[in-house]
Amino acid sequence: MRGRYIWIASLMTLREVFRRRIVILLLLVIPSIFYAITYLTTNMMPIPFRLAAVEGEPGLMVPARHLGLVFMGLASTGLLAAFLSMSLIQRNVGVTRRLIICGFTTSEISLSKLLVMFAIIILVGFYVGSMLRIFFHPESFLFVVCGFILVGFVYGSYGLLIGSLLRGELEGILLITLLANIDVGWLQNPIFYAGALNKALIRGLPAFFPSQVSNISAFSDYGISRALVGSLLYGGIMLALAMFIFWSKMRKR
Repeated sequence: MRGRYIWIASLMTLREVFRRRIVILLLLVIPSIFYAITYLTTNMMPIPFRLAAVEGEPGLMVPARHLGLVFMGLASTGLLAAFLSMSLIQRNVGVTRRLIICGFTTSEISLSKLLVMFAIIILVGFYVGSMLRIFFHPESFLFVVCGFILVGFVYGSYGLLIGSLLRGELEGILLITLLANIDVGWLQNPIFYAGALNKALIRGLPAFFPSQVSNISAFSDYGISRALVGSLLYGGIMLALAMFIFWSKMRKR
């Protein structure tokens, strides 16, 4: 692979993403709306919750507002990462094919899309994490941001997978919305998890490990190595599958 070609393809992809004003608007507005609604509808009353990824599931007492803000930060980051990653694959397929004909290899284009996806996820993770500090200071800010980036990585990989499998944008949006609403937008809520009957199902969903990274780091000093490895494995498997499907479709015949 040629570094100059990868760099050119990455710049072209990044420019195409941010050329649409709706993308910038979504990145700025969605986290703000999520945080504002949480702030207006919660109070500072301490409530119990458990760290599901820590041995023995130790219980903690934290303000309901702080817990809700971390949860909403994860939800907004996961949604944004999934939709933007799906868009990277589905849009401008014809342009991608012409680049291959003009000399770019499928591997170079695939790597450029991955670099753009990671850049956007890191940007969104730090942006959402910085907004969180307006409301309270987590125990470990950097590891909370790490959890946001990891949920972006997992759901970004899921978005790439959906975009590689499906041609229709509507079908992809429905699949992303369905899983995100059930997983990171509902079942990973620590308050719901505490009283859930089938916790094994919740542990098997994509956002479980990344959400545990942020929850553990925001409210305790317990280790996050297990949740970190689980996040990387879960996202890595979906990413590898997505890239294989994309490479198979884009290769020259």
